[in-house]
Amino acid sequence: MKSNTILLGLILAFFSWNLQAQEMQEGFTKLENGQFAEAEIFFKDILKDYPENKTAKLCYARAVGLHNDPLEAKNLFSDLLKDYPNDLEVQLNFAESLLWNQDYENARSYYEKLIDKNPDNFGALLGYANTLSNLKEYSKASETISQALLVSPDNPSAMISRKYIRLGYANQFQQERAYEMAHQLLDENLQDFPADKESLLNKANIYLIQKNADAAKSVYSELALNLNDSILAFNGISLASHIDGKEQEALDFAERALEISRKSEDSIRILETQERYAQALIWNQQYKLAKKFIENLNSEYGQNTRILALNATLGMYTGDFKQSIDSYQRILEIDSASFDGNLGIANAYFARGEAKKAKQAAENTLDFYKNQQDAEQFLQKLNNTYSPILEENLSYSFDNGNNTAVASRTAVHLNFNPDLQFHGAYTYRKTQNKVTNMEANSNQVDIGLAWRLSPILKMRGAGGFVKASSPETDYTSAVGEVAAQIKPFTRDDLEIGFRKDIQDFNAELLNRQISANHIFLNNNYSTTYGLGWYLQYLHTEQSDENSRDLLFTSIYYSFLKKPLLKGGVNYQFITFKDQMPAVYFSPEKFQAVELFLNLLGNDSNSKFSYDLTAAAGYQFIESDPKQSTYRLQGRIGYHIGSRFQASLYGNHSNIASATAAGFTYTEFGLNLKWTFLQKPIFNW
Repeated sequence: MKSNTILLGLILAFFSWNLQAQEMQEGFTKLENGQFAEAEIFFKDILKDYPENKTAKLCYARAVGLHNDPLEAKNLFSDLLKDYPNDLEVQLNFAESLLWNQDYENARSYYEKLIDKNPDNFGALLGYANTLSNLKEYSKASETISQALLVSPDNPSAMISRKYIRLGYANQFQQERAYEMAHQLLDENLQDFPADKESLLNKANIYLIQKNADAAKSVYSELALNLNDSILAFNGISLASHIDGKEQEALDFAERALEISRKSEDSIRILETQERYAQALIWNQQYKLAKKFIENLNSEYGQNTRILALNATLGMYTGDFKQSIDSYQRILEIDSASFDGNLGIANAYFARGEAKKAKQAAENTLDFYKNQQDAEQFLQKLNNTYSPILEENLSYSFDNGNNTAVASRTAVHLNFNPDLQFHGAYTYRKTQNKVTNMEANSNQVDIGLAWRLSPILKMRGAGGFVKASSPETDYTSAVGEVAAQIKPFTRDDLEIGFRKDIQDFNAELLNRQISANHIFLNNNYSTTYGLGWYLQYLHTEQSDENSRDLLFTSIYYSFLKKPLLKGGVNYQFITFKDQMPAVYFSPEKFQAVELFLNLLGNDSNSKFSYDLTAAAGYQFIESDPKQSTYRLQGRIGYHIGSRFQASLYGNHSNIASATAAGFTYTEFGLNLKWTFLQKPIFNW
């Protein structure tokens, strides 16, 4: 009878457990399908009927934690541990709740204890690997997830975890500039998950950082498998084209992305595409269209950080740095950790001459984004800009009047702070004429200061003396200069000043001890569409009681940006009060007009630089017939390391000078610049 009672009890218990399991199947399905809110309600109702059911308690706690209250879930699992202290299932769920609460250090120690007792438990190994990944201990996380996959080969959860561990590890290698290691991990992900979007995007991003535009385009092309991913791919190819200097191609792909985005319902992808299109317009100097497009976006989206960033970019490209700073400040008010806001405002401050603020903004960027390459390179650029420089220039010149000259100039540039620069220089020049046997040499020493008073005003001044000597004369003359550099308007640079020097072009002029006082004005205005105007006016009073007025003006147009190719027309007018042709070229009226082309290559990513100019035209002296003129100038530079630059230069011309008409003049030389300290001499 007793045995029958026991058997009946077992049957009833089994029937009750089976009934509960069947009743809870619906809740299990909700949990598996991610319907956590519904699962929470479901298991809460189950517990009303079966308050001591462990499985229901576990499922309820999981639903609570995965829905919206990880702390409450941890407390529920903690209570379960009191009732079931040695239950591995409860322990594993408690450990997972520590992850939900981002309590990674405690999760690490808890999982380590579990693995000590259960070294082959898949759940413990998987949880421990995820914990290590969150702690950015990717090497150990990789080892652990591999152990988990040995226990449960090809387990979907473990495979997904390994994917994200690799993504994190690759990002760490990227920050450390170990790009090949990062590519290797991403390629392993793509073997497990072909065409995985996250892995492809990370791979393309690394190629962009490496300036490998073709490889980045190839990766983006692999993404174009559906509508939204095609939009993403075209946007990426547009950026890669821009990095490659192919601005029209960048605009073409941005337009393709914009066109197909009209069929998309993904609001984020649509905004990203509109953003890229506006950027591409700016890259292609279509500023009016870009401004109008951005205004429309602003009307549609309001105070969106992406739209503010576009306004800032437009300001940077059009030279309105104050507009850029205002836009970046508004971005940072919305999101103080914004990468675009922090590094963008650093570049804007630097462009406006506010170096201290630029440095602080770049350091803020690194506070949020450790080891970020662009921010570190920006700080290095700041250091290079204000580090002490030693410069040496050696030159040799000759003309068809049998005058030759050799010269050397040694200069040092020191910044006492970002707004105050000191320079000192010593110049030696020896000139002689082989026909007349006249020769002379000069030694000049000068020191000066340049002081930026505001973003739109900079003062500079220099003073020194020249000691000239020859068989016929020996004298010392004071020289100096004071000038103000003003930025009255956006894209306009004005300089006005006074300079005193001596006429040292050849030995005869040095022997005559002719000094000159110049009042000068230089102004350069450039438009956003490539057209520019340069104006120079110079009035000179000489110690021999002669005077001169010089006007030079140039209208030019920039045809290309990389390399910079510009061309235009130059006009020059000179008049002297007294004509002294036996001593120096001093016509009552001199005019010259020429067409010129200038090619400038100064890519920061290249060790080579160059500046080449060719010009041809006519000069008109008094009432004489016109004479054809030409001018060739060139400079080729090479960066030997990060702190040393050498360049060779030369120029050849037949344009009349201060000494004679109808002559040719040639000069060539060597220029060396050495940034002899790795950082500025001042503390920021």
